[in-house]
Amino acid sequence: MGTPSDRTPLAERVEELLAGGGPLPIVAAGDPVLRRVAEPFDGQLEPELLARFVEALRLTMHAAPGVGLAAPQVGVGLRIAVIEDPAPVPEEVRVARGRVPQPFRVLVNPAYEPVDTVRAAFFEGCLSVPGWQAVVARHATVRLTGRDEHGGPLDEVFTGWPARIVQHETDHLNGTLYVDRAEPRSLASNRAMAERWTQPTPAEAAAELGFDLP
Repeated sequence: MGTPSDRTPLAERVEELLAGGGPLPIVAAGDPVLRRVAEPFDGQLEPELLARFVEALRLTMHAAPGVGLAAPQVGVGLRIAVIEDPAPVPEEVRVARGRVPQPFRVLVNPAYEPVDTVRAAFFEGCLSVPGWQAVVARHATVRLTGRDEHGGPLDEVFTGWPARIVQHETDHLNGTLYVDRAEPRSLASNRAMAERWTQPTPAEAAAELGFDLP
């Protein structure tokens, strides 16, 4: 049996969220909404409300700041996420991680599949798991399918850091957090990251903390 808020129609819940104005509260790990498979979007929000919700997700992502945000992270169990990455990183980091700028885009009902067997491992964080980062080995290249906010088809191959972002956000819609895929021995506080593990790759961290890289 769900709580009253669980039974509230999604449109009403979104209207309540937006009524507060400004960035939306981000749900932290431990909230069940982050562990549920989100409901496919099939018009639960009228176009005007969907547009307002997408803009609120964008504002919240920028304010956090982050490079992606999924609807469950603000308590809405719909298969909608937003991504955007200006990639303001040094050249050596860009090269090592394949981190290139990504324009703002909306992912509706996204799904991904690996293009090959190559995997890449890097430290990763999450707005819903504040204060910590850990190394996650992910597919280096994925094919992402789904729709945009206007119902247009999405079928695109992502590689490098953009591939990591779309995997991370799509995982949120399946009730999966990055810590589920992380190397446990790599878990590091943001302070430890700043003091010890700012290198472009986690090779030094793997050697010092005792875990393997793919």
